[in-house]
Amino acid sequence: MPRKFVDLSIFLENDVLSDPPAFAPKIQYFTHEQTYEQIEPFFPGLKKEDLPDGEGWAVELVQLSTHNGTHLDAPYHFHSTMDKALGEKKPAIAIHDVPLEWCFQPGVKLDFRHFADGYVVTAADVEAELERIGHTLSPLEIVVVNTRAGSRYGHNDYVSAGAGMGYEATMYLLERGVRLTGTDAWSWDAPFVHTAKKYGETHDASLIWEGHKAGRDIGYCHIEKLHNLEALPPTGFFISCFPHKIRGASAGWTRAVAIFDDALMASV
Repeated sequence: MPRKFVDLSIFLENDVLSDPPAFAPKIQYFTHEQTYEQIEPFFPGLKKEDLPDGEGWAVELVQLSTHNGTHLDAPYHFHSTMDKALGEKKPAIAIHDVPLEWCFQPGVKLDFRHFADGYVVTAADVEAELERIGHTLSPLEIVVVNTRAGSRYGHNDYVSAGAGMGYEATMYLLERGVRLTGTDAWSWDAPFVHTAKKYGETHDASLIWEGHKAGRDIGYCHIEKLHNLEALPPTGFFISCFPHKIRGASAGWTRAVAIFDDALMASV
């Protein structure tokens, strides 16, 4: 079949609740009519009317966290060390050290839209879904989870929507050689508002960020704030999600894309 691309990324934009308000991106737009003053210092004596149609350039100033928009988390985000369970505890890698081969691999979609907001997915849930779709995991496959949060992007409850991946569910994937995962929710873990209730009842700090903290035992990456996962079948596609190369950072923005191509799949 002809090569087909499916965009799996959200916009970076103002005024859409994609993050808690204090962490939201801020974009300032300058139109062609507004930038003469930026250009003139490069060319002393230039008048606005000298420019073609009196127009300068369009440019934007952006204030961002590395975790705004669709982004790839590096193991360094989760903890200072990784791979303890592999017998070689070592410093966690930052985003510029993430192996590029992790970021372009066949994809597998697990459908967890039926789970309630705040539900913590278990290893048994992952195993049952893999059995339902008839798939056996291979090392380095990129596993993405479709939660209810995907349908709530652009709504005020997005950050608190969707199920999260627990420690055991994450380790189930990592122990089978998966090194990159993803979710359409704000976080790989259950939304904080739900975890906070459990912590308030138990004061068990191991519940906090338990899926992320699996990276202490086996280093891995995950993509957060994916979009359009409902457009994907369970298998039969590649995912490309190379991160922006930010030295020493805990994450990097990515334009995540699913690629349907028979020739690519034949190479697997």
